[in-house]
Amino acid sequence: MILAIILIFTVGYILIATEHSIGINKSASALLTGTLCWTLYIMFSGLPVNEILDSLSHHTSDIAGILFFLLSAMTIVELIDAHNGFDVITSTITTRNRIKLLWITCILAFFLSAIIDNLTTAIVMVTLLRKLIDDKEERWLYSGMIIIAANAGGAWSPLGDVTTTMLWIGGQISAVNIMKELFLPSLVCLVVPLVLASFQLKGNLAAVKVSASSNFTTTGERYLVFILGLSSLLFVPAFKILTGLPPYIGILLALSVLWITTEIIHRKKRNIEKDEFTVANALRRIDTPSILFFLGILLAVAALDASNILHQFALLLDQQIGNTNQIILSIGAVSAIIDNVPLVAASMGMYDLALYPMDDYLWEFLAYCAGTGGSMLIIGSAAGVACMGMEKITFMWYLKKIGWLAAAGYLAGAFIYIYLN
Repeated sequence: MILAIILIFTVGYILIATEHSIGINKSASALLTGTLCWTLYIMFSGLPVNEILDSLSHHTSDIAGILFFLLSAMTIVELIDAHNGFDVITSTITTRNRIKLLWITCILAFFLSAIIDNLTTAIVMVTLLRKLIDDKEERWLYSGMIIIAANAGGAWSPLGDVTTTMLWIGGQISAVNIMKELFLPSLVCLVVPLVLASFQLKGNLAAVKVSASSNFTTTGERYLVFILGLSSLLFVPAFKILTGLPPYIGILLALSVLWITTEIIHRKKRNIEKDEFTVANALRRIDTPSILFFLGILLAVAALDASNILHQFALLLDQQIGNTNQIILSIGAVSAIIDNVPLVAASMGMYDLALYPMDDYLWEFLAYCAGTGGSMLIIGSAAGVACMGMEKITFMWYLKKIGWLAAAGYLAGAFIYIYLN
């Protein structure tokens, strides 16, 4: 039974990693993997059915908290975007100097991804670059650096990367401490590639004519939704600290306030004018397959945890490698090939909170490595995949031009974290 579960999980992993080659959505593969693992476990483990169902209910409760959080956060971001709220930031960038533009856009992406998330930040910033840069390959270079910046910014914030969010909701890290401990390593992870990339650029960009966007929202509404939306996201960690309630309660509260606000400010408009600003429209636009992907992969990892496979694997790693730094660095490197969500989910099951309590060195270093390691390959992070799809960046071009920059930043930031701790 154990070997069968491992085999199914391994095959599922391969299907997820080769999503683009085989033409099967990774969400479908993840759901199949998760449900089959639990089916095998309950049929062949020999344990009482009630005991297994109790374990499943416990894991499902934790998974639901993550999914509710992600669903609400995505909806808030979509509402801001529907109101052109991000134009409040991007419209202030006027420089045509190549090096200045690189630093401004990357630093903006670094901090923006800490507030929203690295995937949304990548989409927003690539949209901005299209308004500023006409040359395709030059835009590719800026987009590649945005991937590094968005992933580095997401690693040090509980809201910035789904893996950091998972560790925060799971009780492995606290919001304030992860920001304090990982800010400098994450910043170094960005600054080192920025310095190296700056030597490749000189002069100014040609002027690009930007056509003004128009919809049924006003400047006041745009600013209101932008400020309220970002404030509501920043409110969530404070809410958890003040009340002790799980983060998904705070994000649901934030969403409800923003929802009521948008209903009020658009109540006098015709249906055709206000439809694109509603929560219903935002829910249609969010990446629902990604939610199902998280559900499937977290169910699969929960089955490995319940069947004690992850614990045994953790013991094997300790025996064969032993050094915590080498283990976590390896996980970060592998996340460039395999999605970091199942890697972090598996690591959460491998290491017990009783031995590695909240804010332990292991969890913080894992958040950094899993969050930034994926930048080394364009398929290694959600931000990378989004840029690849939007700009049609090729795998080999990214590997040659950006991969080594991302690797240099990854190792430099890791060295800083190890040195400081």
